[in-house]
Amino acid sequence: MFKHRHSLPLLAAIVLATGLAGLQTAHAQETLTHRVQEEKGMNLPARGMTMAQVEKKYGQPLRKLSPRGGDSAKHPTINRWEYSDFIVYFEKSRVIHSVLNTPAGNNQNPSAVN
Repeated sequence: MFKHRHSLPLLAAIVLATGLAGLQTAHAQETLTHRVQEEKGMNLPARGMTMAQVEKKYGQPLRKLSPRGGDSAKHPTINRWEYSDFIVYFEKSRVIHSVLNTPAGNNQNPSAVN
């Protein structure tokens, strides 16, 4: 098949790298699925709640991070509030999403994107 013996180690490396990439993708998918199911079982702020409702039900956040966007109608102002176990994202003053604040997530240090 190959005329040069030095091609075999290269082929083996490619096959190994491809297999490892597939394993990493499978692990990431499993981690994401687990996280989504964990979030469903938690009492997180629901989409549509106002900032006042969130504060009344969950108390003061640990931090209110700097707002983002607001420069056009296509980019409304997004506010982020950090609690010990989760982060709440608001479009203007309404909840659009709440996520667990876990080390495995991309939101490990939300203040880093301030």
